Amino acid sequence: MIRLTEIRLPLDHQPDALVAEIVRRLGIAGEDLLGHTIFRRGYDARRRGAITLVYTVDCAVRDEDAVLARLAGTPHVGVAPDTEYHFVLRDGADFADQPGYRRPVVIGAGPCGLLAGLLLAQMGLRPLILERGKVVRERTVDTFALWRKSVLTPESNVQFGEGGAGTFSDGKLYSQVSDPRHYGRKVLHEFVKAGAPEEILYLSKPHIGTFRLVSMVEHIRAEIEALGGTYRFDTRVEDILLATDDTGARRIAGLRLADGEEITADHVVLAVGHSARDTFTMLHGHGVAMEAKPFSIGVRIEHPQSVIDAARFGAQAGNPLLGAADYRLVHHASNGRAVYSFCMCPGGTVVAATSEEGRVVTNGMSQYSRAERNANAGIVVGVTPEADYPGGPLAGIAFQRHWERQAFLAGGGDYRAPAQRVGDFLAGRPSTHLGTVEPSYRPGVTPTDLATCLPDFVVLAMREALAAFGGQLDGFDMADAVLTGVETRTSSPLRIPRGPDGQCTNVAGLYPAGEGAGYAGGIFSAAIDGIRVAEAVALTMAGRPVDGLIRQTMTRSAQAQ
Repeated sequence: MIRLTEIRLPLDHQPDALVAEIVRRLGIAGEDLLGHTIFRRGYDARRRGAITLVYTVDCAVRDEDAVLARLAGTPHVGVAPDTEYHFVLRDGADFADQPGYRRPVVIGAGPCGLLAGLLLAQMGLRPLILERGKVVRERTVDTFALWRKSVLTPESNVQFGEGGAGTFSDGKLYSQVSDPRHYGRKVLHEFVKAGAPEEILYLSKPHIGTFRLVSMVEHIRAEIEALGGTYRFDTRVEDILLATDDTGARRIAGLRLADGEEITADHVVLAVGHSARDTFTMLHGHGVAMEAKPFSIGVRIEHPQSVIDAARFGAQAGNPLLGAADYRLVHHASNGRAVYSFCMCPGGTVVAATSEEGRVVTNGMSQYSRAERNANAGIVVGVTPEADYPGGPLAGIAFQRHWERQAFLAGGGDYRAPAQRVGDFLAGRPSTHLGTVEPSYRPGVTPTDLATCLPDFVVLAMREALAAFGGQLDGFDMADAVLTGVETRTSSPLRIPRGPDGQCTNVAGLYPAGEGAGYAGGIFSAAIDGIRVAEAVALTMAGRPVDGLIRQTMTRSAQAQ
């Protein structure tokens, strides 16, 4: 197959225009094009009056070698890469059936744990998946209880339960994480098989939405169980059991559950998500290697979606090929802080996302239709352990908790969130009422001064950035736009180092993975990391070399998804 990139056509192009452009670019007769597949379709809206669709296409042609030789060195023409997933192990059932076999254990059923469990099951290894929360349908009931009645269930909420935090989000399936082995295509194909729309295979910014994610999670669970995997819900890991050899090296020996039961295990995938603070504290108490890492803190901002559509698309706003407009904004403030938009949710809602009593946390969510009246995004400021929360690996958690508590108090102490009009925030005065933009956060908001629940340097940087963003996107700094606080769970505040074999650097058999361990930033990158770690587990169990499948770190851009 030949891959053509950067094929640009008008937004309103005719159906046969793409084929005509392929034939022209390849310099072949129409009958020599045997077929084509759209690998990716995006848009370029930098010129609102001339928005173009941008295609990447894989083509089958007669005498492919001759065409490639003739076009050698031509920009945007090359051989289509092999993106099919190739299992590193397919004979796991051969040794999984032997007496004394110890199943791999996956802690957490979020995107990372879900894909790790699926891959281990597909390789015949019959994983055991432990999830502290409930099955996704029951979890949804508990989550709605917080949103509608201010009733929090600490073990079943936006952060904990089947599907992980990504279930109550926009369902974005793109990332800038490095993916040379095309694990992302495996993720997309598994999601389509589980019920996601096929368009996610080619849209440049695919998304699914909460309601579809719920049914997809159930389908993937059913496949894992059909392949011999086992789920245990309402099962919190209380402690890890360690063994030490003659050299003093430690390895995982098992797990102790909250009800006292002990499970023997040699290979444990730690996919607990970024909010498993009690788990991190337990691991730190055992001396498991971990280090504080940067993350970001800020608020959610809401505008009418129509304002964002007009600013991004102009007269083309409303075109079904474009959908609800998104944005990505960055500003480097004069106090040295980076301010950026995070997890932008077109046509969505701001949701209550705390997992601990007496704290307020915000997040964003959209359905597949993205049809709600408001657009929302996190506007967050980078924080670092050296400057902002020195004191060890767990200091970032204490930092988050402090500001979440301040938000809880500022909101009224009943899980309402503190909110402020942008005009008041920029002027440095508390809001006493809200304007034309109705906030979507439930169980409700309290107009106040957000400066009471954010660090001073964050407030200063955000004020400067909002004015700058208004210059980049018409209407962004409109006075009636609503800020709702606080956004603290942008990524894990710590990292658990792992070696090239995927194992914790000082506890063999423990495989830190996904967002909680500091190796992902969103559904897609977490799912990719789950595949990567599952491969490492499988190869180690089979006594085969891992061959550097594991990458130690992820790009900062992936953290900011």
